[in-house]
Amino acid sequence: MEMDTAQTPRNLPRHIAVIMDGNGRWAQQHGLPRSAGHKAGMQAVRAIVTECRKLGIEHLTLYAFSQENWQRPADEVSTLFALLVEFCGREMLTMERESIRLRVLGEIDALPLAARAAVGRVLKRTAHCTAMTVNLALNYSGREEILHAVRALVRDGMKAEQISEDDFSQRLYTAGQPDPDLLIRTSGELRISNFLLFQCAYSELYFTDEFWPDFNQESLHRALASYAARQRRFGKTREQLAQP
Repeated sequence: MEMDTAQTPRNLPRHIAVIMDGNGRWAQQHGLPRSAGHKAGMQAVRAIVTECRKLGIEHLTLYAFSQENWQRPADEVSTLFALLVEFCGREMLTMERESIRLRVLGEIDALPLAARAAVGRVLKRTAHCTAMTVNLALNYSGREEILHAVRALVRDGMKAEQISEDDFSQRLYTAGQPDPDLLIRTSGELRISNFLLFQCAYSELYFTDEFWPDFNQESLHRALASYAARQRRFGKTREQLAQP
C-alpha cells in the first residue's frame, strides 16, 4: 500500500541510516528457514530505497553486513552474499535510471570475489548519479572506521593540535556526505551496534518492534512523522566554543 505523499512531513531528513534487524526472527516467526528471512529483507530494501527516492531523501545508509557477521554459520554468510550479488544485478539499471549512486562503507576487499565484482559494477555504473546516494555498510565496523580515519591522519602527517572535526570527518567512509539526521533500528533492539559511531553523535533515534522484512512504506512514514515532531538540539564543537 502506497502512502499519500501529500501527507508526508515537510521536515524531512537529508540522511537516513537504518540498522536492518530481524530477518532471522521474521523467518522463525513464519516457520521458514533463515534464508527466506534474508530474501524478504532484500525486498524491503528495494521498497524503502524506492520510497526514499520518491520523497527526495538525499542519502540512505543501510547496515547490510557487519564485521561481526562473519561469525554466523558459513551457509548463512554465503546466502547473504549471494543475495547481494542478485540485488546488484537486478537493481543496477534501475539505480542508474533513477540517478541513485551506490557507495560502500567498509572493508570491501575482504568480501567474496563474486560479491566484490557485483558491487564494483554498480559502483562504476552509478558513479555519475546525483539525485540520491545509497550507502551499503558491508564488512563494516564503526570502531574500525574511526581507527581507519586516525591512521589516515597519521599518514598525512597532521599534528594532533591541528586536527579538527572536519579533518577527521573527511577521512571517514562517509566523507563528503552529511551525518545521518535519523537513525532507524528495527526488531525491537535498543542499541546502535557499532554503527556510524562518530556520525550519529546527534542523530535522532527511532526504534520499532517491526522486523525488517515487515518494515514498509507506511513504517517509514511513521518514522518520518516521529522525526518531524521532534525539536533537534546540537552541542557545540571545540572550535565553536573557542569562537568569540
